[in-house]
Parts: sequence; C-alpha cells; structure tokens
Amino acid sequence: MISLDFNFNVLTRDLSLYLENQVKVGLFGSGVLSLVLGFSAAYAYYYLISVAKKPQLISGGKKFYQFLRDQCPVVSETYYPTFWCWESRIQTVLRPFVTAKPGVSYRNELIRAEDGGQISLDWFDNDDSASHPNSATRPTVLLLPGLTGTSRESYILHMVQQSRDLGYRWVVLISTTPRTYCAANTEDLEAVIEHIQRTNEDAPLMAAGVSMGGMMLANYLGRKGRETCLKGVVVFSAGWDVFECTASLEKPLDRFLFNSYLTSCLQAGVDRHKSILEKSYDIDHVMKAKTLREFDERFTSIMFGYPTNDDYYHDASPIHRLKSVQVPMLCLNAADDVFSPSHAIPVEAVKQNPNLALLITCHGGHIGFLEGLWPRQSTYMDRVFKQFAKAVIEQGGDLNDLSS
Repeated sequence: MISLDFNFNVLTRDLSLYLENQVKVGLFGSGVLSLVLGFSAAYAYYYLISVAKKPQLISGGKKFYQFLRDQCPVVSETYYPTFWCWESRIQTVLRPFVTAKPGVSYRNELIRAEDGGQISLDWFDNDDSASHPNSATRPTVLLLPGLTGTSRESYILHMVQQSRDLGYRWVVLISTTPRTYCAANTEDLEAVIEHIQRTNEDAPLMAAGVSMGGMMLANYLGRKGRETCLKGVVVFSAGWDVFECTASLEKPLDRFLFNSYLTSCLQAGVDRHKSILEKSYDIDHVMKAKTLREFDERFTSIMFGYPTNDDYYHDASPIHRLKSVQVPMLCLNAADDVFSPSHAIPVEAVKQNPNLALLITCHGGHIGFLEGLWPRQSTYMDRVFKQFAKAVIEQGGDLNDLSS
C-alpha cells in the first residue's frame, strides 16, 4: 500500500564498495572509525529516506479532512519512529516496557448489566480542572482498552494524563468477565454510555478505543448510526477484518510472539470463572487451545450463540459496518501492524463515508508509535489523541453535518 522511495540496490552497491575499500585500508589506522562512520551515515540515510515519513490521511469528505488538517497538525507532520526500534514487532513488544506509567488514582464504580452481571468502571474525575471547574459540564472521555487490557496499561495512563492536561474527566471500561472477549457484542458498551450520559447529562462525551476496544466502538457506531450521544470517536490499531487479522497472527514468528501469549491471557480469564462457566462449556477443551482461532472456535463463538466461528468473525469485523457510522471517527493504523495487516485496512470503505477519516503511518506496530530518542513520556498515538480530543470537544460545532 505504501511504497518505499529508496533504491536498495544502490545502497547495497555503494556500501559494498565502501566496505571493500575499508578492508583494503585495514583496521590499523583510522579504519575502525571510518567503518563506524560509514555504517552510521548509511543507516541515517536509510532512516530519513525510508522510515521517517508523513502519514497518509484519508477521509470520505472534504469537510472532515480539512477539519483535521486545521485542528490536528500532527496528521500533517512527519512521524519519526524511535530510530533504534522502528520495526513493527520491536515497537509492539517494547512499548509496555520503555514508556512511563504516570501515577493515577481512580475511583471505581460497579454498575449492573442487563444480564445481571457487573460492569467495572474506573473514573478519573479531574476535580482540580482549571479549564472546566464545573463538574456538571466537564467534558468526559470514555476509553476502551485492548483485549484483556486494564486501566493500568501504559497507553491508558498516557491518555489519562493527556486528558488531565486538557481538564477533562476520564472513565475506563474494565474487562471483568469473558463477555468482553467478543468484539461483536456491544451490549455492555451501550449500557455504559447510557449510564455516563444519565450521570453527566450536560457534559459532552467522546470515546477512544484501542485494538479490540476500537473494534467494539466501531461496531457500536455502525449499529447505532445517529442514535448515540458521542460527539466523536478515535480508534487506535483496530483490526478491521478479523479473518485477515487472525491469519496474520498465525504466521510462525507472530504466533510465537503474540498469538500464544494472548491465547493464554484469555484462558486465564476463563479459568477465573471456571466454576460458573464449566456448567455450560467444555472448559478443559477451551484450556487446550493453542491459538486465538482455536479459543474462539471452542469458547467465544459458542458463548455468543454463533452457528460457526466464521459467522462470529464476520459479525465482529467492523469493516462491514463502516458505511453506517454517523459520528466523526478518526482511525489510526500503522501499515506494518501484524495484528491488522495493511491490505485489510479499509481505505475504500472510509472513502465512501464523510464521517470517517483514516490516518496511516508507515511504521508504529500495534499500539506502539514510539518516537524520540528515548520514548518514555509521549508517543505519536498520544499526540493524535490529545489534539483530536481537544478539537472534538472545543471545536465540535465544525463537525456538524459532515455530509454537506
């Protein structure tokens, strides 16, 4: 989808000639230093030409496109991935370890779901907000973490910090039961949004979803159309076609790095509720699953009443509902994300809906988007979130009737 404007043959030829010359010179004089400088120059050249690039911004309407260009300068800036870890898998694996975890004190709330279960919400009320001192009208941001994610994930804490700086209130929907493992099921999400609206009737509400959370948000918007109180939505690293996402994660290296680990996390969640679930499901069979596909075949698709796992995957894929989204939604994906392969990013579907915009970076991995020499405090994803959240809350009137 995104081509590299760099001639590898030229680089290889020139570098080979350089190294051959250095070998002839020998390592007795300045050869080692020259060799290091040569490699550094070649790497810097490659990085600047082929790695650091401006993202691709795609929208179905000129109005939304121009709004983003005017209010969110980050969409037009060159993204400089951390130069020593720009590769997709390295970004994905390192992000939880190298990014800081700001201290946040949450207020937990449990609400009753329609099926009798409980939904856990972690609130950050931001009562010290200088820009929005009135709690009744303080803007609220709802966040849905990724699969098995919590309010203590580094990417969550970073966005909470961004919201705190903006003076907004924040609430995180926490996964407490296996019901949240289904990207197609939005009942709990609907209940949470309705609860937040009743609790803060005069406060504008927007939402952000990461990975699986983004898929649920997109599916929710596709089902609700205009019947939602959300003013805007931003989605990060969502998987748009579950068939393609699953197939990508079944490649040998990605199965080893990610698939098996995520499967074990899901199994741990099932095991915590084993005493209840074993009455209806073959838990021993579920616990023997080696991949996400096997887990979904043995548990998720059955739990939610799908005839086959293929039926579940089709229903869970947000790409089929994008045409029905009626709320401004910005989606950030990296073209090298192995969880959401580039060929499955819904470019054409986004072009058909004026309420949608897609921001594609060449690099960034899955929820990575690391930038800077040592990416402790902020990522490219954080900057996209902060600018878009501020634009939606403070300039949201410009987003009315994007089809015009």
